[in-house]
Amino acid sequence: MAEISLRNVRKSYAGLEVIHGVNLDIADGEFVVIVGPSGCGKSTLLRMVAGLEEITSGEIAIGGRVVNRLEPRERDIAMVFQNYALYPHMTVRENMAYGLKIAKLSKAEIEERVARSAAMLELGQLLDRKPRQLSGGQRQRVAMGRALVRNPAAFLLDEPLSNLDAKLRVQMRLQIKELQRNVRTTSIYVTHDQVEAMTLADRLVVMNGGHAEQIATPAEIYDRPATTFVAGFIGSPAMNMLPARGTGAAVEAAGQTFAAPAPAGQELILGIRPEHLHTAGPGEPGIELHVQAVEWLGADAFAHGRLPGGTELVVRLPGQAPVRDGDRLTVAPDAGSLHLFDAATGQRI
Repeated sequence: MAEISLRNVRKSYAGLEVIHGVNLDIADGEFVVIVGPSGCGKSTLLRMVAGLEEITSGEIAIGGRVVNRLEPRERDIAMVFQNYALYPHMTVRENMAYGLKIAKLSKAEIEERVARSAAMLELGQLLDRKPRQLSGGQRQRVAMGRALVRNPAAFLLDEPLSNLDAKLRVQMRLQIKELQRNVRTTSIYVTHDQVEAMTLADRLVVMNGGHAEQIATPAEIYDRPATTFVAGFIGSPAMNMLPARGTGAAVEAAGQTFAAPAPAGQELILGIRPEHLHTAGPGEPGIELHVQAVEWLGADAFAHGRLPGGTELVVRLPGQAPVRDGDRLTVAPDAGSLHLFDAATGQRI
């Protein structure tokens, strides 16, 4: 196991910079998830740590050793890919043992490591099968096992669950989290799925356009997003964003005044999460919402609508709430639930 450090890491292709000076310290045994939309640079960043992509400038260290000029095999890391990358002509046992044979470990050591990892991943009954005889979830566990048997300094996982169906992804998330908790190997996990990111990570790195927009725990990012991008990306449904203006002691938005200190005259974005809005009671001031569609999810219902000025708004309500398409609701934010961002920069204030 080892800590991983990135110091002002940059990557350019033909003069076009795609990774803009990322700095990141990952503690020994920490599980860090890099999350962001397609094209944000998350996989490129992971591949630079792995040595599959050269860095343009900066420094990457694993276990205190600078690895900029080391080949992937010299970095003591193990990767798990989206497409499993199993050898189709080999059995599960042979796939898991292959890297150990290349490393010239003894037969007894190889058998012991494969057996231990297979037991951890509940693959004991599948060791003599070929990949074509396995389900998607079983293949992904074999890919995890092949990485696990090597006892690497770090695991690097590149969207390993994206080929699985929704139910299987939930099961595999739990298995990956439990496995990492047991072995305590430093891990970097890349995904575009913010639910995966929130449930797996000790800390999140939210990427946007090659920049690390925010690095913090899932709770910190959810409760105090640093920018409007992070606020809109993390959370499902996304945070509501309303044009607003500061008045000094309060904020004006959607024709209402909200108690939140902000510089007088400053143009703002007022953020409110759907679950932090409630139906206003009698005499309680609120925002009038024209409901256009209701998503019923059983325990919850999401009312999608527009405010009088045309701004879209989503409200999370109890599943039994009597709300229908075309209704008009008056909603109000919960106390202490407002997020304020500078309209010009998108930065939290």
